[in-house]
Amino acid sequence: MPQCVVIADDLTGANATGVLLKKMDYKAYTIMNSGRIEPTAVEDCDCVLYPTDSRGVDPQTAYRRVYEVCDVLKDEEVKVYSKRIDSTLRGNLGSEVDAMLDCLGEEYVAVVAPCFPSSGRVVIGGYMLVNGLPLHKTDIAIDPKTPVKVSEAAVLFKEQSKYPVASILMKDMMHGAHALADLIKARVLEGSRILVCDCVTQEDLDLIADAVMISRQKAVAVDPGVFTATLARKLIVPHETKNKSKILAVVGSVNPHAQKQMEELWLSQKHHNVFVKTKELLEGEERREAEIRRVTEEVLAGVAGCRLLTVTGDGLYPENRIDFRPYMERYDAALDEITGRINSGLAEITYRLFKAEPAFLGLYTSGGDVTVAVCERFGTAGLSLEIGRAHV
Repeated sequence: MPQCVVIADDLTGANATGVLLKKMDYKAYTIMNSGRIEPTAVEDCDCVLYPTDSRGVDPQTAYRRVYEVCDVLKDEEVKVYSKRIDSTLRGNLGSEVDAMLDCLGEEYVAVVAPCFPSSGRVVIGGYMLVNGLPLHKTDIAIDPKTPVKVSEAAVLFKEQSKYPVASILMKDMMHGAHALADLIKARVLEGSRILVCDCVTQEDLDLIADAVMISRQKAVAVDPGVFTATLARKLIVPHETKNKSKILAVVGSVNPHAQKQMEELWLSQKHHNVFVKTKELLEGEERREAEIRRVTEEVLAGVAGCRLLTVTGDGLYPENRIDFRPYMERYDAALDEITGRINSGLAEITYRLFKAEPAFLGLYTSGGDVTVAVCERFGTAGLSLEIGRAHV
């Protein structure tokens, strides 16, 4: 049985969310008619998506369609329920969320995180902005079918839903996931069934998802798809992950761009990262070996649950960077020799991982000296250069 159920108000939205889930290796299946669901078609998939074609209908019809589909698809094994909404808040937001809450029961609340960062849709201070403009100042305000003339997301839900609505603003999200989890529980205890959150970046969506998980609150994700994908990444292991090839990224670079790139990768992909305490690689053979063994074992422990695994030198962050002068004096060695010990340590970790886990079929290295050290450890004769093509 699928572990993620997405009910969308149109086919385009359902498929757009499905694409986000497919990119994270989930098997997704869009159902066109709930009366003709083939059990064999969905039994081994991770996510099912159902478009109700309800954006432009009256609220009562939208409610009925969503309720009926939710009633068919709900199951004890489902870990993520999602009400996919339009990225510009068009349609029957309130009645469709009400339908899912009514169908799933009183234990559930709706967590609304309606941003789509890569498309310029964000919510800040309660206001939806589209490429920097308030929603009511965009063409959406004069949409011929479903115009939206209000920019405050929570107001739209209050106008359309029968349930109490509360806002969670950016100022409420400044103190970490545990504090946000406490706030979520407090709002629910006060009677709110719909929580509308500010969200600008993927980092914000990860924070909200973490807070929901920490709070142990049963929730319906209400969003254009990115928050749903974020929750799924944290809660669901794809059926086929264990059988798929793995990718190992080994990063020893301390360039600020590398830090930004790795943080974006960690925020957007399901992964297992282990930091290398690079100083340990310089503290004698016994401590060096212990660190190499520790990192290798911790990476291997995460192989089953992720396709992407990363080994990262802790020097990625400035506070962990090493003053090499004492080591140059201790070993009477040049700087290149000292940094070479770190690079060879990373190379040894890489070598042991590939020897221990045959599923590793892809390797990415960052930092020219790290790449050279890895090639030397593997006895690489040369590199075949290819021109990459972007795939959308």
